[in-house]
Amino acid sequence: MSPAITLAANEASEHRPLIITLFSLFVLATLAITVWAGRQTKDAADFYAGGRQFSAFQNGLAVSGDYMSAASFLGIAGAIALFGYDGFLYSIGFLVAWLVALLLVAEPLRNSGRYTMGDVLAYRMRQRPVRTAAGTSTIVVSIFYLLAQMAGAGVLVSLLLGITSDAGKILIVALVGVLMIIYVSIGGMKGTTWVQMVKAVLLIGGTILITFLVLLKFNFNISDLLGTAADNSGKGKAFLEPGLQYGATATTKIDFISLGIALVLGTAGLPHILIRFYTVPNAKAARKSVNWAIGIIGGFYLMTIALGFGAAALISQDEIIASNPSGNTAAPLLALHLGGVDSAWGAILLATISAVAFATILAVVAGLTLASSSSFAHDIYANVIRKGQATEKEEVRAARLATIGIGAVSILLGALARDLNVAGLVALAFAVAASANLPTILYSLFWKRFTTQGALWSIYGGLIVATGLVLFSPVVSGDPKAMFPDVDFAWFPLKNPGIISIPFGFLMGWLGTVLSKEEPDADKYAELEVRSLTGTGAH
Repeated sequence: MSPAITLAANEASEHRPLIITLFSLFVLATLAITVWAGRQTKDAADFYAGGRQFSAFQNGLAVSGDYMSAASFLGIAGAIALFGYDGFLYSIGFLVAWLVALLLVAEPLRNSGRYTMGDVLAYRMRQRPVRTAAGTSTIVVSIFYLLAQMAGAGVLVSLLLGITSDAGKILIVALVGVLMIIYVSIGGMKGTTWVQMVKAVLLIGGTILITFLVLLKFNFNISDLLGTAADNSGKGKAFLEPGLQYGATATTKIDFISLGIALVLGTAGLPHILIRFYTVPNAKAARKSVNWAIGIIGGFYLMTIALGFGAAALISQDEIIASNPSGNTAAPLLALHLGGVDSAWGAILLATISAVAFATILAVVAGLTLASSSSFAHDIYANVIRKGQATEKEEVRAARLATIGIGAVSILLGALARDLNVAGLVALAFAVAASANLPTILYSLFWKRFTTQGALWSIYGGLIVATGLVLFSPVVSGDPKAMFPDVDFAWFPLKNPGIISIPFGFLMGWLGTVLSKEEPDADKYAELEVRSLTGTGAH
């Protein structure tokens, strides 16, 4: 452990009562919100969609809270601190992705569905097979995304509490899992939305504070900041130019293209983002909420320049890597250095920023768990297993039980992924979402000929290829930073499968449709088209 990290741990140790108090205050406040919201949750519409009572601004804030995850705050800051320009590509991709969501998905999805993505896909298809596929895809994508949040929680709290043992880190991951199960099972969408709004305000406030302090350190001269970061990184001018992470070989260049495609197309297929469009009263509010989200998220991603390059300028690369090999603790360490490594102010800033990051993780895992448990209960349990005969009470109970199961799986996998860069993990979730969900959503909304077989081939094809390529990639084995670094069964050279799996998902949707003997229901498509464009008959 480097001297600065040891000092950080010592500072955290000396001010542990403050740290524990800040963490406890946030957890208690959000639990109070959750209990309050739980009392307002009367039926399935309340549990799944918050009663459709949130305004465009409230939903935009909640969408921002859902989207600005541990990957945004911890992973991107770490990626920029270690790889400069190439790390900032995550910020660009995450932001540009919102244009796809706004222009193609937000309004028609809000008009066409009720609670889940499966509602839209099953509107003109055979209900049971399509809902089963949609539910399966939602759960797989959500679990990929949950891995990143769990990994972020483990490294963050470990830094603060001085926990170095693997058992201690796994215990932290388990604690986050238990909290998210409580949030979702008690509060439903209402509780989760309010927690996300509070978290978004805290995260933006914390990021503005750190950005201001970084710029103050360099007299608000961004050129000085970037120059110092380049010098301190040991990479010189290369730190500010493309190619440090993705330009060394032909493989890494292709990996960069793959990452870019996954980031830009993934948002419009993320289940926990899609279900947010159902919490507003109408399509106009859904569209406005995306506009608010773009503004809030855009401001945040601009500030990641100060977070990442500030960490590179003020902290040595060795110190960042010694704390976490993937750079996930760069932002909290930056807060410590800005306040003074040996000062009480430094410890207070470290504790505050870490508490904000912890709030970020808890809010996002709650949104992800709600999306996957809702899809299981509404699509698989109510419409497939019970064939539409389940009461609302039974459906909500199934969602709460699914929350426990999904939480348990996330804890197990999160413990294995604790040393991976969280931005990279989230990029995998984006790739899987863009491969399985996006082609099926776009074909369903805009292709008259699309059939049930096309939908199934698209979802399962994209899902199987994306997850299969990840399983045999350097993310899982054959790399010092892999989930299983001591074994090597990786034959796929790229760390992100998007360049292969996303076109494959679109191809399978087309191929399944043209080879299908099923005649598409023209009347149903006409109904869906009118409904998606005008909102007529929308819930």
